[in-house]
Amino acid sequence: MLFWIISVAMALVVASLLIGALRAARLHDVTAANSDIAVYKDQLTEVERDLARGILTEAEAEAVRIEVSRRLLEADNRSSDREFDQTGQSGPGIAIVALVVVVGGIATYAWLGAPGYGDMPMQARLAALEVARADRPAQVAAEAEVVDQLPKPEAPDPAFLTLMAQLRSAVAERPDDIQGLTFLAQYEARIGRFAQAREAQEQIVAVKGNSATVVDRLTLIDIMVFAAGGYVSPEAEAVLRDILRQAPENGAARYYLGLVEAQAGRADRAFPIWARLLEDSPPNAPWVPVVRAEILAVAFAAGVTNYKLPVISGLPALRPEDIEAADEMTPQERAEMIQGMVGRLADRLAIEGGPPEDWARLISTLGVLGDTQRARAIAAEASSVFAGNAAALELIARASAQAGIAQ
Repeated sequence: MLFWIISVAMALVVASLLIGALRAARLHDVTAANSDIAVYKDQLTEVERDLARGILTEAEAEAVRIEVSRRLLEADNRSSDREFDQTGQSGPGIAIVALVVVVGGIATYAWLGAPGYGDMPMQARLAALEVARADRPAQVAAEAEVVDQLPKPEAPDPAFLTLMAQLRSAVAERPDDIQGLTFLAQYEARIGRFAQAREAQEQIVAVKGNSATVVDRLTLIDIMVFAAGGYVSPEAEAVLRDILRQAPENGAARYYLGLVEAQAGRADRAFPIWARLLEDSPPNAPWVPVVRAEILAVAFAAGVTNYKLPVISGLPALRPEDIEAADEMTPQERAEMIQGMVGRLADRLAIEGGPPEDWARLISTLGVLGDTQRARAIAAEASSVFAGNAAALELIARASAQAGIAQ
């Protein structure tokens, strides 16, 4: 109600100012006509004085009287017309101005505004976003929503399905068997049962407990986000927080952290995370193209209008349609995006190399996604690269076992 009182009061003030301006204009015209009448009367008096002094002859004085009288009559008529116009039109004019300003303003707000809604200051909006974030869909609900939109693998061989049934029974009997769980996560993903692959990978992390590595947890997040069509669920965020406590500068984890903030409507938090990630990351890091495709839209949502993408030599500039397409990804396209990130990681390691943690993550992720042939080739390459490095070889061996390709 206070809003409407203030709005109507402001409209009335504006209307009063406009009406006052119109009345002042009319009064100005009337005052000018009256001033002319006074001047002409003075001129007639002056003519009589000049005639008495002998400055003018009677004929000259008569001619001046006629001309001044004519002008006096015109001024008097003009003054009468103005006064009539003001008296006769001020009422309708005031009504029209008041109607246009007050009623027109209210009608415009009713059309373009949001009547009936209370004020929503920034603090209240941020609080509402946090409530929505807390109530966002869980992992299982998100998987159920997009299950029909994820990539479909080829139909497996009936014999393979029989072996899968036996594997599930074996894991059910020995739920702490890391090797069995690793095979289960790998093969469930291979036949397109991504939710079941996620469950197996969750079990691996739970069984390992404090000994679960960053690679174990990143592999879990990869499959969780993949299974949910690119959505970071509350459960995936909890795993992410564990990773960041253990490895706060991990690039993949920082990418997912920015993604979860962006999906929660907190572009103000997502933008600085991704902006710094782009500054810190090598040009061929697997998340760089994805972040570059989305960060301009996030910057705009955060109110940052002067952000410029870092210039990377040899990397083509993003077109507006590329950015727009990133915002409109379907779950299948986001799943393919994750596969693209894995592919770019593989390319970087093949060309430039990298720490053993990156090799281990690539091997285990490929295993979960069912690409065991490629995982086996990369594991062999990693063993050659880190020959003589016992700690690195142990990490590669654990990843190979998790991917189900251990010899």
